[in-house]
Formats: sequence, structure tokens, C-alpha cells
Amino acid sequence: MPKRLLVRALISQLRAARQALESFDEAIAEHAHSHPDFALFDALPGAGAVFAPRLLVAFGERRERYADAAALQKYCGIAPVTGRSGNACWVHWRYQCPKFLRQTFVEWSGASIQKCFWARAYYEQQRQRGKSHNVAVRGLAFKWIRILFRCWQSRTPYNEATYLNSLKRRGSPLIGNQTQ
Repeated sequence: MPKRLLVRALISQLRAARQALESFDEAIAEHAHSHPDFALFDALPGAGAVFAPRLLVAFGERRERYADAAALQKYCGIAPVTGRSGNACWVHWRYQCPKFLRQTFVEWSGASIQKCFWARAYYEQQRQRGKSHNVAVRGLAFKWIRILFRCWQSRTPYNEATYLNSLKRRGSPLIGNQTQ
């Protein structure tokens, strides 16, 4: 009998928490859609209702906050840290950074692999080079931040065709076997 009462109490708490989360989701969607920069992030491959608002918040409104894409990469923990001591040299990820922000970029980059030609090609290239899934996705996040920073600064939505043409002009191996 006591266990049954406990389960009933937990179920009512879960229902209340679920209702609160749904209210938060509705408010986030409403506020995100009303933001002038929302279209920049909503147009991203794989962003959708979950990642577009998170990316919007990650970049924010103050374009002068970051001097360049590298500053944002470092702040959010995507840029690796190189340590040196004597003749030894090692690379690791940043420990002191906003973890949710780093998680946002990594998770969205992973989602973009299914929706974006060059992102998939980059991911597969890294895996063929022996990189783990996590390392390949973090590398992709590093590239995406540079692209997003440029779009954000110029207030220009991301366009896959424009970026593929840019890769082609530079002779990138990512589009060497494109069949489109």
C-alpha cells in the first residue's frame, strides 16, 4: 500500500512538471519567433524548434561582444586548448566554459549531419581519418561556428548552395565527389 501511494504522488508531480515544461516551451517559441534574428537560426539545417532558439541565445544580440568567430569558439568551449611544458605538447578540450552552450553547438552539429551535404561529408572524412564520433562532431561544430558567425555578423541567412559554391571555388575535398 505505501508504494502505491508513493507512485501516485510521483505521478502527480511528474504531471505538474510536464505542464510547466510545456508552458516554458510555448513561451520560448513565442519569444524566439518574435526576435529579429530568429530567421538566421531557423534557416539552419537541422536546427528546428529545439536548436534554433538555443543558437539564437548562444549568439545573442550584441554583435560587438565577440571580436571574431575564434573568440566565440573559445568562449563556448569548442576550440581546443593546446598545453605545452618543455618538449611535451598536448591538446584537450576546455574545462572552464558554459557547458550548456558547448552542448548546444555539439548537439546541433550532430543533427546537421543528416540535413547538410557538406556537414555529412566532413563528418565522414573525419571518421575515415580515425577520429571518434565525438571528436568529429566537435570538429564540425568548430566549422559551423565560423559559418554562423559570418551569417550573424552580416545578418544573412545561411544558404547551402552559396556555401557549396564557396567550397568549390576553394577546391575543397568535401565536395570533390558531389553528385548534385
